[in-house]
This record gives sequence, C-alpha cells and structure tokens, in this order.
Amino acid sequence: MAPVLSRSLATAPLTSLPFNKINDNRKILNLRSAFVPPNGLRKGFSCSGLRWKLEKRGGRVGVRCEAGVAEKEAPETPGEKFEYQAEVSRLLDLIVHSLYSHKEVFLREFVSNASDALDKLRFLSVTEPSLLGDAGALEIRIKPDPDNGTITITDTGIGMTKEELIDCLGTIAQSGTSKFLKALKENQDLGADNGLIGQFGVGFYSAFLVAEKVTVSTKSPRSEKQYVWEAVADSSSYVIREETDPEKLLPRGTQITLYLRPDDKYEFSEPTKIQSLVKNYSQFVSFPIYTWQEKSRTVEVEEEEEPKEGEEAKPEELKKKKKTITEKYWDWELANETKPIWMRNPKEVEKEDYNDFYKKTFNEFLDPLSHIHFTTEGEVEFRSILYIPGMGPLNNEDVMNPKTKNIRLYVKRVFISDDFDGELFPRYLSFVKGVVDSDDLPLNVSREILQETRIVRIMRKRLVRKTFDMIQEISESENKEDYKKFWENFGRFLKMGCIEDTGNHKRITPLLRFYTSNSEEELSSLDDYVENMGENQKAIFYLATDSLKSAKTAPFLEKLVQKGIEVLYLVEPIDEVAIQNLQTYKEKKFVDISKEDLELGDDDEVKERETKQEYNLLCDWIKQQLGDKVAKVQVSKRLSSSPCVLVSGKFGWSANMERLMKAQALGDTSSLEFMRGRRILEINPDHPIIKDLNAACKSEPDSSEARRAVDLLYDTALISSGFSPDSPAELGAKIYEMMSMALGGRWGRAEDEGEMEEAGVADKDAAESEKQVIEPSEVRAETDPWNE
Repeated sequence: MAPVLSRSLATAPLTSLPFNKINDNRKILNLRSAFVPPNGLRKGFSCSGLRWKLEKRGGRVGVRCEAGVAEKEAPETPGEKFEYQAEVSRLLDLIVHSLYSHKEVFLREFVSNASDALDKLRFLSVTEPSLLGDAGALEIRIKPDPDNGTITITDTGIGMTKEELIDCLGTIAQSGTSKFLKALKENQDLGADNGLIGQFGVGFYSAFLVAEKVTVSTKSPRSEKQYVWEAVADSSSYVIREETDPEKLLPRGTQITLYLRPDDKYEFSEPTKIQSLVKNYSQFVSFPIYTWQEKSRTVEVEEEEEPKEGEEAKPEELKKKKKTITEKYWDWELANETKPIWMRNPKEVEKEDYNDFYKKTFNEFLDPLSHIHFTTEGEVEFRSILYIPGMGPLNNEDVMNPKTKNIRLYVKRVFISDDFDGELFPRYLSFVKGVVDSDDLPLNVSREILQETRIVRIMRKRLVRKTFDMIQEISESENKEDYKKFWENFGRFLKMGCIEDTGNHKRITPLLRFYTSNSEEELSSLDDYVENMGENQKAIFYLATDSLKSAKTAPFLEKLVQKGIEVLYLVEPIDEVAIQNLQTYKEKKFVDISKEDLELGDDDEVKERETKQEYNLLCDWIKQQLGDKVAKVQVSKRLSSSPCVLVSGKFGWSANMERLMKAQALGDTSSLEFMRGRRILEINPDHPIIKDLNAACKSEPDSSEARRAVDLLYDTALISSGFSPDSPAELGAKIYEMMSMALGGRWGRAEDEGEMEEAGVADKDAAESEKQVIEPSEVRAETDPWNE
C-alpha cells in the first residue's frame, strides 16, 4: 500500500465550515454539504477515492482524510510479440571477420569439429556397435591441393543426415556438440563428454576467412543416403543435394572441401603450412591426423652403358649398370606423433620423456634444469607441466617480456593461445615454459581470450606457487651447481619479483643470492647471513656499488669489517631497488651503510662525546669552507683508515642510485636535483690529515694551503664514496698542483741539469782557449830525418 496522507483540523483548517446555534448558546458544526453525506460523519465516508474519518481531540472536532492506492490496478493491454530479424549475410560477415584475429585458426576449428564427430561415434558405438560398420579406423585426413587451391578435410566420424545438416550448418550459432552434451546430461551420463570440444556453433563459419566456397559431403551410418551441402561466401543461402556420383561416396563420416580465395591460395594450400598448423594447434588431439606430404626416397635403377666412340655395339652386347637416384612421391604422414604426456600419471613418465617433450614442444636443444607435473582440482581444474630452461634468453628484449609465448594454453588438448600479457604468469617469471590444459576454461567465442578474471587469478596463483616449489627444490638439492646455474641465468628475474610482486616476498626472499664481505667468491643466501649474525646485530647491512672490486675497497666497510660484521655486496643495477622493496627479512631491517646515522650497537658514548667536542670547531670550519656542497660535517663512526667519507642522507638516493639515474636514457635532470639526497662529510679523527687540519683551523684558519687541502679532501671523498665530480678537469688541476707542491724539486729538475751542462761546456771552452798553441813547424819528432 502507498503511504497514508493525513491531515487534521488542528493543523490545517478546512474551507468554510458552517455553524448552527442552539438554545444553550453552543455552536454545532454543520458539515452537511455536497461533499458530506446526509447521515453525517459518524463512521466516516468515502468519496473520490478518499476516506474521511471524524476525530475528537481535546474538546475539538477534527476530520481525517486518508488517501491510498487502489487495490486493483487497471489491467495492461496485451502487446504484440515480435521476433528479431537478422540480415544473414551481414551476420555471417560479422562472425567471420570480428571473432577471429588470425586466419589460420580455421584449420583448428575444423579439426576440432572432426574430433567431436569421432568422439560422438565412439561413444554411441558402445550401445550401437553397428554404427562403426566397415568404414575403417577413426582418423582425420587433410589433403591440400596447391594446383587447384583447395583443402580437403576428411573424418570417419558420425556424419550428418539431411535434417542435421539443416539444423547444424543451416542454423547459425547452433552447436551440435552442445545439443549432444545436453542430451547426455539429461540421460545422467556425464562421463562421456570429456573429449568434446565444440561450444558455440560458429567454428564452422571460420572457413570463410580463407575460402570463397565451401562444400560439405557427409554420410551418417543412420542414413542410407549421402548429402552435399554447398555455400558461397557473402551469400545468405545454401544448397543441399543428394550425392549421386559413385566415386565420391563415403563409407561414413564427413568430407569438407574449401575453395580458397585468390589471396590465400598460395599460403594455405602449401602442404608444409598445413602440417605446421596441425602441429601447432591440434598436435595433441586424441585421434590420428594425417596430412598429404611430398616425400623422397632413394631407389636403384638400371641403365645401359653407352658404347665408346668408334665402336658399334650390338643390342645383345649392351651392359646394364645400377644407379642410385632420389625419387619424390606423395604419401600420408602422421602429423600428431607427440602425445600429451600431461594426461598421464606423473609416476609413469620417465625423465627422458619429459625432456623429449620439452625439446619438441619448445624447439630447445638443451635439457631443462627442472620440471614439475601436477593436477589441480577444485574451483578450477587443469593439468600442467612447467619447465625451467637450461639456458637464459640470449636476447635482452626477452628478459622481462611478458609476451614470450612460453606458456601454451590448451582446452581439451586443443591449442588455444600462447599470447598472454602477464595473465597466467607475472612478468618476472616469463622465463618459465610449459603447457596448461583445462576442460572448462571460460573462453570467448573465438577461443582466444580468457573471460572471467577471477578464474584466471586462481590459475595464476596456483601456477606461480608451483613454480616457486620447483625453484625451491633446486635450491635445496644436493647438487649445488644446479642452483648456481639457475641463478646465473635467472637470478635477475627473481630480483625483479621483489619489486613487482609484494605478495610473494616470503617465497622470493629465501631464493636470493649475494656476495658478502665474508663470502667474496661464493654466493650466499639471506638465511646464511642471518645465521651468521652476532647477538648484538639488529640489522642486515648492505652496500650498493657498480662492481665487486669497488665494494671490497669502499671506505664504508672499514669499521664493520674490523668488528666482524658481514655486509651484503649489491653489485647489479637492480639489487638496491629490490632490497629496498623487501625492507625486512625475518624481522631484520635492511640498512644501507653508505647513508647517515649508521648504528653499529657497541659505541663508547663517553669517548664519542669527547671526540665530538674536540673536533667540533674543525667540523664547523670545514663546513664553512665547503658551503652548500655538504649539508653538514661530523665525526665518523665507520672509518678506521680513510681520512673522510661522503655519505648520503637517510631519505635520498645513494651514490649508486644517483649514478644509475644519471645513466637513464630518458632521465629527467630536474628530478635528479630533487631526489638527490643531501651529502654529509664524515671525518676520521684518528687520521693524520684530519689532525693536521684540526691544528690548522685553530692556528691559521685563513691559510690558503689549508683551504686548498680541504677542497681536495672533499673531491677525493666524492670519488672514493662513489659519487661523480661535477668538474673532473678542476679536480685534475688541484691534484697536479698538490703534486707539484709535494715534489718541490726533491730530486732535482731538468732545468737545473741543463744549466749545469751549459756551464760545464763554457768552462771547458775557456780552459782550452788558455792552452798554448803550437805551430806545426815547431813540432819535432825524435826520428825526424831533417835533423840529420
């Protein structure tokens, strides 16, 4: 009922209400009018759908009006019923060109239809053995004809009668398989429908993707006649006739001939193309599929030897010799030799069978590192075999490519797709290869897209979990080389998982491996690190650098190594981001030792306070010299041999991250200044250089040499801490100047040696000029004959 509308005279007065006077001077309300019946308002009255009632309230008289919905509504006028109309040619065009994204799927649809026909016959023959007759084995044959541009697909299945041709092929979206399954369920026989594939009743029309004319010749064992169904593309009609040619009669089954379009004739009439399509889409159909292929064989033939020149040989004297030639011929070839081993019990499959299946399916030449074969039941039922390849991708583009086509999805052993954009596997597990087969996946009509995202999420979750179980099994195996090989090939994938998949951190983190200060040659796990931690150590320390060598010699390590604290070396570009996304492991925080406020846990607070007071003036003096280059200068807790180090702020980029961001091809220079952390210069009070500077700031704070030493100290700390100098040329000039000052002619200089040589030559010339010159005539020899 509708809500009641109430009004009273106490709040809303009625229109003119007449009163009558009586002898005792009392006024009587007179409500007799055209709206009120003559008998008054004793029990109320109804008028025009309204109900009026008389009420008394505190000596006052009121009238209450109630309005409601009529108990019986007026009956609706029955409308005229219409049925939807459709332009058949336009509907077929939409089905053909809108449902399928690849032309080649037509062969998959026809092979699936043929498989359904064979399955129906096999099931019905259990109760009616006469249906099999003498028509031969249950099989599918595909014969391409490049010369005529046709493809003929023949199966020995159940076939169709004339009525079934009209019902199945003449009615769009009428699935004979769906009707067959419905009949099975009504008969409560649900065990025979596992192999049937058809659902929507439109797969047959995919023929018009490549064909301009389709002919279907079919013979049902329940009919004595064979019928031919013909249709042309872009037409709204079809023809059914009885087959009268004895040469074209079939024992049983269906033969479909596709007359290919001129554009598709050369591609899809090639026998090699047909065989590759069968291997791709229908390799695991339970019935044998034969394709017509050109083959070659070696045969021996006899030929006569030709006589030599000038000799005439009689026919009876000609010799015959044997010759080997290669002969080409056409024959049927089994296209689906590989069996779906995921349908078998894992206990019955040998390791060699898994490896052979992997190599054939994914065209690999190396054995996989590991595999896992499992069946999932429950809300989603599917079977799967997953492999970890024996070698990582060679192409860098495939490292994190979600569309690697490594997961092949099958529905009832018919290939559906391998083009998934991270739907079945996350991007960081794109290296995993395998097959997934389900009987009840929710697909769209083209069988190319998974529809229900909830079902896909459940499948993805279970596949990822099984993958981690497989990787964990490798890491725990006795052969450590297997996991070492896995980590070399796919370790960076798992590190990417730390960034992209926060829900699986607990599964990913135990699988990570790093070099450490205690294990510089062998990779170590985080479990090993936590196990080796001291009692007072509250965090997991790490250092991110560009190489293992620079990590070993970094000044940040000095105090930690001296105290026996292990440090993780993050030497790959992705390492630092991955660790920052993990944040903790087993309730231990990850701490970057290159950032400020490093707490090692065993500091002497009294000595630390005294040292700060002693060097407080030096810190302020150095800060004044450097200006905005550093945020502050303080005494360090992490140095033992280096004079100083430059650390990053707690919330900014580290030196390693700053280097990586600068190297980005599309990096934004404005964001670099914003995200770059503040720099803090930490000094070592025990180093001689710092002590000398401390004395200089107290005795000669304005010394130019001391100022130059501070600038050079900062630039040196910049490089040793992993930062890049703003002006390498200026840094080089400062170093040359300091070298000149340090050397200062300690070993003599080349200019002085030149002056000494010149002076020596001049002295020698002067000495020679002072010697007495003797004329040749005055020289006498002891044996001079003229003396005689």
